[in-house]
Amino acid sequence: MHHLCPQIAEAAAFVRTRWNGQPRCGIILGSGLGGVGDAIELEAAIDYGNIPHFLKSTAIGHHGRLLCGKLRGVPVVAMQGRFHCYEGYSAERATFPVRVMNALGIELLIVSNAAGGLNPNYACGDVMVLDDHINLLNRNPLIGVNDDQLGPRFPDMGAPYDRQLGDAALAIARQHDFVCHRGVYAAMLGPTYETRAEIRMLRYFCADAAGMSTVPEVLVAVHAGLRVLGLSTITNICSPDIRHTTSGHEVIATAETARDKLQAIVVAIVTKEFGGR
Repeated sequence: MHHLCPQIAEAAAFVRTRWNGQPRCGIILGSGLGGVGDAIELEAAIDYGNIPHFLKSTAIGHHGRLLCGKLRGVPVVAMQGRFHCYEGYSAERATFPVRVMNALGIELLIVSNAAGGLNPNYACGDVMVLDDHINLLNRNPLIGVNDDQLGPRFPDMGAPYDRQLGDAALAIARQHDFVCHRGVYAAMLGPTYETRAEIRMLRYFCADAAGMSTVPEVLVAVHAGLRVLGLSTITNICSPDIRHTTSGHEVIATAETARDKLQAIVVAIVTKEFGGR
């Protein structure tokens, strides 16, 4: 991990050559949710390929740009597309952008994803606030010699998601009159969707939704001392008793239907926390 500090500094310095803002919040826009970035008053859009040590995003629906600007007057930086371990990247490299956003000065990370609904009370298009997670990736970005400049050797994960932010997100959903749950997210390696036996296992583990991302980024955010709000869009229903097929394009299409819901939560949280207009 000691090799990361100079790489983080180099990447952050490059971003500052394109944008001189001081972001208060970092946002990761997951599958089908990149359009939420349209709410940002854009001041710079930087292709990942131009940022030192960034990877290339190969996932469907991930544009691969770092958006810099203001959200209701609050300086923010947003990833329009993320990196996944199933793309062949290590957890350490996939989470590198979170380190860079932290170096740029963010205090809060809002991370979103598309997820399969395991809870039978969930429906496609619902939003879930992450209350906790289960890491079934068999990957952890903190493995290796720890660099105390980046965070503690053994970060506590008793409450990785900020409870007050979660409460606020649920209140915003009620104000806008749309369904929003609070639940547990299970991270699977992918890129295959779950078998019926795996769905039964995840339900036995009390997971409410499953996806292929988010957890590594949250581990790094907690390691760095950031507050975290996690949001899932339920894009398909995972049932062990009903024969069904799921495709990446269908997931993205369903995620787009929740665009306004996610935008309402993100905008309200950012303005509430940082005094935006």
